[in-house]
Amino acid sequence: MKYYLIVGEASGDLHASNLMKALKNVDPDAQFRFFGGDLMTAVGGTRVKHYKETAYMGFVPVLLNLRTIFSNMSMCKKDIVNWNPDVLILVDYPGFNLEIAEYIHKNTDIPVYYYISPKIWAWKEHRIKNIKRDVDKLFSILPFEVEFSANMIMR
Repeated sequence: MKYYLIVGEASGDLHASNLMKALKNVDPDAQFRFFGGDLMTAVGGTRVKHYKETAYMGFVPVLLNLRTIFSNMSMCKKDIVNWNPDVLILVDYPGFNLEIAEYIHKNTDIPVYYYISPKIWAWKEHRIKNIKRDVDKLFSILPFEVEFSANMIMR
């Protein structure tokens, strides 16, 4: 299978690299293409962008880099469509990933999986409507998130 993964910071790189290793154990022919970091690169596949080139924290850095952010987002959307993976796996990084999920859901038949769901229990609870609309499967690593997310989705 072909897997496209997107992470936006170091912990996502760690979790995604472990997921990639696990996928390779059950799918020896797995092909990976990703926005990720050094740990994912070490597992194998094609890194399109390093997460350090795509992530900006704080209001001012985001504002100063809006053109780059939109360019990265546009390039990512086109790259996913052109590579046509069997699945898109998003890892946390909701500001970027929910926008990608919406586009992919509207414009392709590629299933969208969210591994390490956005922390909607901590902030921006409204994002659940986007997740319900654009994500085919949601995976959580924190046990209480499963019940919380299920309750939010049932609303």
